[in-house]
Amino acid sequence: MTASEDSTAFRLAYVPGVTPSKWVRIWNERLPDIPLTLVQVPSAEACGALRRGDADAGFVRLPVDGDDLSAIPLYEETTVVVVPKDHLVAAADEVTPDELADELVLHPLDDTLDWDHPPGRPALERPATTADAVELVAAGVGLLVVPQSLARLHHRKDLTYRTLTDVPASRVALSWPQEATTDRVEDFIGIVRGRTVNSTRGRRAEAEAPAKDRRADKGGARRQPAAGKTGQTGKTGQTGKAAGKGSGRTASGKPTGKASGKGPRRGSGGAKTTQRGKPRRRP
Repeated sequence: MTASEDSTAFRLAYVPGVTPSKWVRIWNERLPDIPLTLVQVPSAEACGALRRGDADAGFVRLPVDGDDLSAIPLYEETTVVVVPKDHLVAAADEVTPDELADELVLHPLDDTLDWDHPPGRPALERPATTADAVELVAAGVGLLVVPQSLARLHHRKDLTYRTLTDVPASRVALSWPQEATTDRVEDFIGIVRGRTVNSTRGRRAEAEAPAKDRRADKGGARRQPAAGKTGQTGKTGQTGKAAGKGSGRTASGKPTGKASGKGPRRGSGGAKTTQRGKPRRRP
């Protein structure tokens, strides 16, 4: 048994900008006896935290370095440029990198975008963090390009952001160490993938299924009648009637004694009456 299975809680790491509340809520509904602990880590340290065992799984930003970590890509974020509200860029709905060519664009050390050539003019010094870069933008020193979730995370009343097209986008994934794929990790993977309670993999989901459902699954095949039993021997009575109609035979193949296709005489009421003889003469 791994250290993750020994712990009393499932530890979930997440990087800034990711909001795991939806998946945490589903976890608490399905596994209320196992608390989920959130661990926020910087984007650059997320993979290291998983390798050290600081968390069982985590929401990280791709790419994931190394082959020892599994990753399930979840979604791709819109890239935006953060600007002061009175900046010319704020007048447009979206902008291109060429429109930022003359602007000073900050490139923090914890940048989450995989740039070949960042737009705009580079600053002489790179801010240490995205939060520091936002403060500089608010002070009128340059612009900042980030995933939309980070722009919302560091929202300020004096700043706004606009969509930046034709640039790299940040991709968010669920990651965990391959050698530590525990049942709890499988349960959380099922939640993230949208599996229902009955389809969630892992020994825990099977063990917590209602006992009556498990009994029904085991005995269902024995309780079902064998295919073709009813109606073949005429025990129900319906098959014999059906076979006798129009064929002159019962289900066992014996003739019924009635001619096939003949119905009752008109006006006879369906039953035959005894023929009367001639009336007797009166003496």
